[in-house]
Amino acid sequence: METRQQGFLDSEPLREADEDMASEVHLNSSLTEEEREEIQQELAKLEEEISTLKQVLTSKEKQHAELKQKLGMTSLNELRNNLSRGWHDMQTTTAYKKTSETLSTAGQKTSAAFNTLGSAITRKFGDMRNSPSFKSFEEKVETTVSTIKTKVGGPETGGSFEEVLSSAAHASSQDTPTNNLTDSFERPC
Repeated sequence: METRQQGFLDSEPLREADEDMASEVHLNSSLTEEEREEIQQELAKLEEEISTLKQVLTSKEKQHAELKQKLGMTSLNELRNNLSRGWHDMQTTTAYKKTSETLSTAGQKTSAAFNTLGSAITRKFGDMRNSPSFKSFEEKVETTVSTIKTKVGGPETGGSFEEVLSSAAHASSQDTPTNNLTDSFERPC
């Protein structure tokens, strides 16, 4: 029973299409030959007017392009002007202004936070450098460097930690790649 209803529903659109075609045939057969010829002439006249309008439009577009070229208005310039105008219009919207203000405030707060963090780190390094642990470490390094200098370079005075570091940095910058290569071959493994 369900298949009969399905078949009945499927045939309904077909019946409507058949009725539409029958009404068209009925209209076509109700037109006299004179009316039909008049309609075809009107159709031909409209098609000719459309063709003429297309030609006129093409001519006007060509003239438009030539005038713009004479004025130096290129597509690139127009695009640039449109983008500039669009950017300006966007910047004047309230949404852009609010977003810009919010981002500016966030940037200022972030900058202040980084400044505070930097100050805190600098202060902690200063505190650490003045701590007894660091002083003890600094003394041990100075003693070690002095000992090494005495063994390698002779009886020179050690100097402060900064002097030792700067002299080590200066000495390493004086080394050339060839010296490093020959040193590595001369060293026992």
